Amino acid sequence: MRGWALPLALLALVSFATQVVVHAHPPALPIVPVQPPPIEPSVLARRLASMQADWPRHVDCALAKCVALTFDDGPGEHTGRLLDLLNERDVRATFFVVGEMVAAGGGRAVQRIVADGHEIGNHSWSHQALSELTRKELHRELRHTGRLVRRLTGVRMRVMRPPYGLTDRHVAAEARRAGMAQILWDVDTFDWRDRTPRIVARRAGRATPGSIILMHDIHRTTVKAVPALLDALTRRGFTFVTVSELYGDRSPAPGRKYMRR
Repeated sequence: MRGWALPLALLALVSFATQVVVHAHPPALPIVPVQPPPIEPSVLARRLASMQADWPRHVDCALAKCVALTFDDGPGEHTGRLLDLLNERDVRATFFVVGEMVAAGGGRAVQRIVADGHEIGNHSWSHQALSELTRKELHRELRHTGRLVRRLTGVRMRVMRPPYGLTDRHVAAEARRAGMAQILWDVDTFDWRDRTPRIVARRAGRATPGSIILMHDIHRTTVKAVPALLDALTRRGFTFVTVSELYGDRSPAPGRKYMRR
């Protein structure tokens, strides 16, 4: 037994030390994760868009079947409802705004357009035919709207659309100096003339991959046509993008004219 005395003593010492260490640090309480309060997807989308409204979604329209919805002449009394509809479908569009309309609404509509993640473009100050103006008048039409939108939203617009689609070399030169590409269209819904939602939706359905569709958010009938045209184009596999997203890495060059991708 004497030969076992030392090993047994050492074993007892180690056991005691282990007990001391173990009991010196009581077991930690279980960690219960705190669940954040639920948030509606639409609310989260608006919050993210407002933080980084110009963050590109990296849609590759060379591979995807893309179409760009564009709305002219607003913002008007029906623009808010249109934004609601687009937000419900997680659809982004491009709004070509008229400076006088922006000023009349106090700027709230353009601020929401940007906050919801849409693109905003210059459609002149007073919707005159730019090709019929003097160079000074032309410069003023684009500059006033550009300054107002930038003051209200912080956005420097990169695209413009001449009213009525009327352009010439002087308009192109002014757009180039302002750093904006001229965006026209290849699908005209004629929603300014035909105020029947069914007809507007059917004409929008003529789009092909890379199309730019022209509409006007100042007409109630156009806004009423939007759900049907979104449904029809979605069934055909289209992805809805802004004009800048449509061109992706092939960014439209200032002054140049574009009708589709």
